[in-house]
Amino acid sequence: MFSKVLIANRGEIALRIIRACRELDIKAVAVYSEADKDSLHVKLANGAICIGPASSSESYLNISSLLSAVEVVDAEAVHPGYGFLAESAEFAEVCENCGVKFIGPTSKVIRQMGNKIEAKKIAEEARVPVLGWSERNIESEEDAKAMAKKIGYPVIIKAASGGGGRGMKIVHTQAALGTAFHMARREAKAAFNDPDVFIEKFCERPRHVEIQLLADEHGNVIHLGERECSIQRRHQKIIEEAPSPIMDEKLRQRMGDAALKLARSIDYTNAGTVEFLVDKDKNFYFMEMNARVQVEHPVTEFVTGVNIVKEQLRIASGEKLKLKQKNMKMKGHSIECRVNAEDPVTFAPSPGTITALNIPGGFGVRVDTAIYCNYVVSPHYDSLLAKVIVHADTREMAIKRMRIALKGFLIEGVKTNIPLLLDIMKNHDFIAGDIDIDFLSRLS
Repeated sequence: MFSKVLIANRGEIALRIIRACRELDIKAVAVYSEADKDSLHVKLANGAICIGPASSSESYLNISSLLSAVEVVDAEAVHPGYGFLAESAEFAEVCENCGVKFIGPTSKVIRQMGNKIEAKKIAEEARVPVLGWSERNIESEEDAKAMAKKIGYPVIIKAASGGGGRGMKIVHTQAALGTAFHMARREAKAAFNDPDVFIEKFCERPRHVEIQLLADEHGNVIHLGERECSIQRRHQKIIEEAPSPIMDEKLRQRMGDAALKLARSIDYTNAGTVEFLVDKDKNFYFMEMNARVQVEHPVTEFVTGVNIVKEQLRIASGEKLKLKQKNMKMKGHSIECRVNAEDPVTFAPSPGTITALNIPGGFGVRVDTAIYCNYVVSPHYDSLLAKVIVHADTREMAIKRMRIALKGFLIEGVKTNIPLLLDIMKNHDFIAGDIDIDFLSRLS
């Protein structure tokens, strides 16, 4: 096992990794920007080092600064968390070349899964179901029109290096295709410095369901069941749960087997998630693979009893998985709500100082957060303030427990999306499990 790990991240995920390291008697060293000098992850780590100004590009995204920090503190490994450089093949490769263990998959695998065109080709070769698509980059409007006609409308244009809905356009008619194609390429270039796009058959009102994987460096791969992630705003998840309301044992086995086939086909290691779209007839289609720990990993931890971050550390240190697929059972139901610093109506960011705070608790309630009274919510970073996670014997009780927790979560000084989350928890369709990725657009 490692003796010292550098955490190349901030906020609640940095705290989550610090706690996992302590349980394994590993010294955890934090990095921080000048804006984060008073953050909890800095105070609670075994050591901390400043890596630059507030701007992410000059601090948490600065590979040379992070590698210098590794050298200064003499860390053996780097945990990237999620976001920032967590899925940077360049960062993983630099770590590999410097003899520093990157706690995640190899740079080769990250590069393969980071390009959606390459990832879909790999999924097809592994015989994992995919929606009809262009099978390559589309470079011209004429090519786009011909391919869309072949696939059949409606179609969706996606950025090859995309994420978060950027460079993504839904098209229902040929008349609208040209404008959407050029807009998608411009957005992809601006967001990812890569204008490549492809076209895929658009699945109407699907669910977003993902499978959590763990894979060691000795060829052992298991899945920990699924998470339902259909409650999204602008392709950003805000509520997740496990198990999925749509799931039955047959579908879980089919989706789990598909995720395992994909992971084995690329020699995947560490924690990862295979994301699928599931239609109304329970047909599922590969969407992408996230080569890192997910924001929503706590719901899986609640229903399986597996500490995913500790498993990441064990796997990266060379240990074999002690967990067996036959023993992976989901117990009860867990829901996670992401509490963001934003206006609940306009969704405009709401930076500022938290002037009053009460964090909910009680049986079956977990809150992952790095905020405190007088904490300054910076405009420089993601608006996530906290993750409220509950666990109960049934979905009905988990929803009730979440309502109670959200009502007891007091945050003053900044606006939050807690009112929206409460509205969702009271919505009849949500309570019935009748949800899909367009749910929020229909919520009145």
